[in-house]
Amino acid sequence: MRSDVTILDGAVGTSLWEKAQDKVAVWRYNVENPDIVRQLASEYVEAGAQIVLANTFAANASFVKGTDYNVRDIVTRAVALAHEGIAGRARLALSIGPLAELMEPYGDLTEDDAYAAFDEQISAGVAGGVDVIYVQTFMDVEMMKVALRAARKHDVPVMCSFSFDKKGRTMMGNSVPLICEELSEFPLMAIGLNCSLGPDLAVPVMAQFTEHTDLPLIFKPNAGKPIGGGAVGNEFDVETFVKDSLPALEYNVKYIGGCCGSNPRYIKRLAERVAELRG
Repeated sequence: MRSDVTILDGAVGTSLWEKAQDKVAVWRYNVENPDIVRQLASEYVEAGAQIVLANTFAANASFVKGTDYNVRDIVTRAVALAHEGIAGRARLALSIGPLAELMEPYGDLTEDDAYAAFDEQISAGVAGGVDVIYVQTFMDVEMMKVALRAARKHDVPVMCSFSFDKKGRTMMGNSVPLICEELSEFPLMAIGLNCSLGPDLAVPVMAQFTEHTDLPLIFKPNAGKPIGGGAVGNEFDVETFVKDSLPALEYNVKYIGGCCGSNPRYIKRLAERVAELRG
């Protein structure tokens, strides 16, 4: 067991839905319910997370358009709230999720428009002061490349992860070997998996990554999945989630946490078990 494993946080979106009375688009809580955003960041630090995500995952033009809000304001507020919650006790990561539309030729979104959306979101976050840019839950390596091009103009470390099926392919059919090859031009601090799979099915994907890259790996599987109306089905209780996650550390996993359905209780127990394994 290596001693350099970094504990990530758990879910932001599903955890905020658990706290909120009104189930709205999660980025809206930065303005409409800021206390729970600040509180969640603090709870993750207290649970043992060493990197905590700002509530910026879908705070981009493709989701915010048609509302009374603007991206820069939402992202600026999210980063400020995360800073307040973290209070200097952990590193802050800007969370960048995929855009709502598919890129050409599968959809109508042009590469230029995709770049503009990511650039706006990332630039606003970096201006607020972040330690890491984390581009996550992507299913299209081409869209990931656009996001990473927007990120690399800033002097901030970048990590990225994809959402896979149990065979190690994204919804767009991207395989682990393809992803590692296509992203080799980018100076990433880590690469890996988040969302979609529970820890038991996600561990084999880590084995694939180990065969195709020397980069440190990210392991952030689901404990459950959103089932509509702001509810989450928790398929893994805390102990099962942690037990099934620890085998990932047999690979080059340096960053470990949780995604949908996980919360500070999951991260607290995960941090405890990782500490025990460190000895």
